[in-house]
Amino acid sequence: MKSKNQATLVLIKPDGLKKSLTGNILTRLSETKLEIVAAKIVCVSKELAEEHYRHLKDKPFFGELIHYIMGDLHNRKKVMALVYWGPDAITKVRQLAGSTNPEEADPTSIRGSYGRITTGGVYENVIHVSSSEEEANREIGLWFSPEEIIVNVESGSYKEPKPKIKK
Repeated sequence: MKSKNQATLVLIKPDGLKKSLTGNILTRLSETKLEIVAAKIVCVSKELAEEHYRHLKDKPFFGELIHYIMGDLHNRKKVMALVYWGPDAITKVRQLAGSTNPEEADPTSIRGSYGRITTGGVYENVIHVSSSEEEANREIGLWFSPEEIIVNVESGSYKEPKPKIKK
């Protein structure tokens, strides 16, 4: 039986960018044989950060998490946002990323290789990946407009990019 195509959001977080891990992470993600259908560098606003992590709003670490994703802790106020697309994308990317807690992550995973826990207890795990299809759809909608994605995520068919017309 053929696996269902899915989209998943991947964020290379400020610590990953500051440590120049982008190439290493993208190389590891290429092992999934998934397609990148959207990518950009984003300066993360407080509103975007809070909406992205709204499910953690009641956690005691929420404020520090918001500062982390906004780049306040690393003086690197940006993330690289990507959408990966293909069969079982969420499972494939989550397995490669490893456990959220870098100390519990498989040492060969992205988080196991590059993540750490700060003395303040913040997980600097260099990468965010969507946890489910529902979350992926919600998160992708926060980070990307439909025009920025070169595949129609609902049907799995490609759409022609609209040419930019100079006036």
